[in-house]
Amino acid sequence: MNQKVVPPEALGVAATLPMPTGTVVSFGHATKELAPNFLFGGNPARLIWLSDKGVEALDELRLGPACSPAGANLARRLTDAGLAHPLPHPVDRTPSVTFVVPARNCSRHLDDCLRSLDAGKDVVVVDDHSADAAGIEQVCIAHGARLIRRSGSGGPAAARNTGAAAARTDLVAFVDSDCVVPDGWLADLVGHFEDPLVAGVAPRIVSATSSGLPSLLDMGQRPSRVDPRAAVPYVPTAALVVRRDALGDGFDEELRYGEDVDLVWRLAASGWRVRYEPSVLVAHRDPRSCVGRLQKRFRYGTSVGPLAVRHPGNLSHLSLQPLPAITAIALLARRPRLAGASHLAGTLLQNRRLKGANVRWPDLVGPTANGLYRTWLAIGRWCGWFAWPILAILLKRWRQSGWWRRAALLSLIVGPPVTQVFGEHPPRHVLAALGEEVAYGVGVAVGCVRVRQLAPLIPSIDWTTLGRRRIMK
Repeated sequence: MNQKVVPPEALGVAATLPMPTGTVVSFGHATKELAPNFLFGGNPARLIWLSDKGVEALDELRLGPACSPAGANLARRLTDAGLAHPLPHPVDRTPSVTFVVPARNCSRHLDDCLRSLDAGKDVVVVDDHSADAAGIEQVCIAHGARLIRRSGSGGPAAARNTGAAAARTDLVAFVDSDCVVPDGWLADLVGHFEDPLVAGVAPRIVSATSSGLPSLLDMGQRPSRVDPRAAVPYVPTAALVVRRDALGDGFDEELRYGEDVDLVWRLAASGWRVRYEPSVLVAHRDPRSCVGRLQKRFRYGTSVGPLAVRHPGNLSHLSLQPLPAITAIALLARRPRLAGASHLAGTLLQNRRLKGANVRWPDLVGPTANGLYRTWLAIGRWCGWFAWPILAILLKRWRQSGWWRRAALLSLIVGPPVTQVFGEHPPRHVLAALGEEVAYGVGVAVGCVRVRQLAPLIPSIDWTTLGRRRIMK
């Protein structure tokens, strides 16, 4: 629990450094321009007020790369807030990278993994006390990989730390033995390291199995900064490229699950940036059976309690803004007048914040409706994790009640899994997603009880949304 990373200042990099000159950004799909000097978007959603110089810098970023100090500074602020995302810098050649592959009793999968890694690279395989030590050694010899054997099994965290200690390159790429990487996969990842504040970059993990179900480690199709309060709060280390000098003590070896989340959050807390780059796809072998997937989700959930002890405040599974929460609860309780009044109050509050910005209040209906939509899904996801027995009882009791209440309750139950699989996976996967959410919630509850830490189960209220507007100069 005393693991530490090296902060950027210790390596001569200021945590407030602007983005490098030449950075090109793409604006988030939900980023809206309410007026020439007002932007709405990010996660959590916010209003951004730009000064006159900020408007000029915004025009610069829209037309091309950041070429002025103001443009580079605004690029940093927007990418940190989630309103924009940096495109990886083109690189003439891939920098030196050491691949670290933890392995245990997986010679067949390890063979596929090593075959997919770029030829001629430095690959370190750490055998975490396998029963099939001879098979692991034969695979390493066949692919020219260095083999390090541990005298006892310490889990993935210990194996990765052992491999990272043997690396001598600036970058270390952690790749699990059950992953297969595509050709040239590093090119779009290492380009992000042109930003001196980037300590880690993760690709998107997709399933290598033929079930058609999404990978249990899939963090979605949208790029993001990785931060506890961002759209992508963490990334798995099934595939993760990091700066070796930033690792410090590395992974917490006391954690059997969640060690990757812990590392990423320590990097973010120290001032580093970690990026999620979903344009790069890495295949991962998920459990093939339904029972196997449920067990895996349960185990992932058990990591929440220990993580909450290490990172207080980072693991609220439901953070609500007051007025959208009142609207959502009023709709569920079939109180349309209260719902309408609170939604109108939210719109008027945003209008008051934008007074003098030439933004008409009808233009705010969309953003406030989007806030209600996000709140509804967040409540439904929390209920799917922790309150599904109550939802089932209510659904049964309300079977004879009006269609509206039943429809609202059903939308809470199926809304999150539908949005999760919609557009990428067949509708039949909704039931599988529901079951996995329940398994994860049970795992969270078990893990929290074990460490006597119930904070992750309790919703929180973000009262700052009722305060003054956020200003970006």
